[in-house]
Amino acid sequence: MLALDVITDPICPWCLIGKTRLDRALQTVGDSPFELRYRMFRLNPDMPAAGMDRRAYLEAKFGGPEGAERVYGHIAEQAAADGLDVDLDAIGRTPQTLDAHRLTRWAEAEGVATAVVDALFDRYFRRGQDISDRGVLLEIAEQAGMDRAVVATLLDGDADAAALAEEEKAAREMGVGGVPCYIIGGQYVVQGAQDTASWEKIIREIAAALATKAEQAAAADAAVEPGATA
Repeated sequence: MLALDVITDPICPWCLIGKTRLDRALQTVGDSPFELRYRMFRLNPDMPAAGMDRRAYLEAKFGGPEGAERVYGHIAEQAAADGLDVDLDAIGRTPQTLDAHRLTRWAEAEGVATAVVDALFDRYFRRGQDISDRGVLLEIAEQAGMDRAVVATLLDGDADAAALAEEEKAAREMGVGGVPCYIIGGQYVVQGAQDTASWEKIIREIAAALATKAEQAAAADAAVEPGATA
């Protein structure tokens, strides 16, 4: 297996689109060579803890109402083209996502990170819920099979906040300026929401390379006689 670090933010629509395309490619190919690991990147690291009004945020970011409508109109069209059922108009506030990332980190330790990431996207883009809200996060955790009481205690403190901040800092120092971004095997970077066909090609090439490497290693082991020094 090869590590695939998925650098993402659950309020990023292109991260949802990118994940959908990657998931479809993995399903088509069938035998995944990847171990997925989710890594934090906040589009808005300076966002207030309470978040801010969604429309005000978008208009400030994209230069007014027309800019916001243009950018998110394109996103809505792309989401529809990818068969995604999203309700962007239902989103009332843009949240601070640190706690959502903390929950994802704890979920990864329990092997349910993908379920949590999917739920964060669902709650935000399909239901318009505030994914910085403690109650929403606890519901997501519980539905993924995590211990609600343990997660509540962790959320009450600052567990893993510093570690995630360092992780995010490292990503920015590597040159990551936006998400989604994928790092394959700690070496190769794939930037942006690649289409499904591109992912299928990447997955098959990596699977073939890993298989060849394994065959070569097996052949080398077989060539060494018992008791001989390799």
